[in-house]
Amino acid sequence: MYTLFGYWRSSASYRLRIALNLKGVPYDQEVVHLVRDGGEQHQASFRARNPHGLVPVLRADDRDLTQSLAILEFLEERHPEPSLLPDSAFDRAWVRAVAQTIACEIHPLNNLRVLKYLVTELGASEDAKLGWYRHWVEQGLAVVESHLARLPGDFSLGDRPGYLEACLVPQVYNARRFQCDLSQCPAAVALDGRCNELDAFREAAPERQPDAE
Repeated sequence: MYTLFGYWRSSASYRLRIALNLKGVPYDQEVVHLVRDGGEQHQASFRARNPHGLVPVLRADDRDLTQSLAILEFLEERHPEPSLLPDSAFDRAWVRAVAQTIACEIHPLNNLRVLKYLVTELGASEDAKLGWYRHWVEQGLAVVESHLARLPGDFSLGDRPGYLEACLVPQVYNARRFQCDLSQCPAAVALDGRCNELDAFREAAPERQPDAE
């Protein structure tokens, strides 16, 4: 049994909920509210788990694991079936490239602490903040869209989703939340739609979490 420390709207936590569901791995959840009382991620009790003060954290065998992509790799190694990665080394590199485009290029520019800094420290207006968000998300998803021309079927694993979709679906969710223009990303939108017809994705959705507000 694992314990996932996360927040309902955290896209990195959302990635792991999807991956755990796809693998059929049971887990408990502990809520780390990112806004209440100045953000519970900043409290000493949580900083002891992750000095960066970021979610998610996966508690496994009395050890705390951090960074969502590293945890995805851990789950893939510890629970190899069903695999979330393709068989070919080249195809695995392609999936990881798409995942890292999302997790390393898009997400860091648009997470809560960056948006908060834009407003509180740099004096950005709400319109300017939203413009920043939409610019980087739309630019990044256009790159993802170009990668999706290589899909081997309906999903990254042909007939089923995996690692790639666990990263894509939360990013598309956030793009919609902030009213980004997705008209240039029809393949990403279609893939997101196919995923959200599946129980593993529906059960991982933010609104289905115990701390949803």
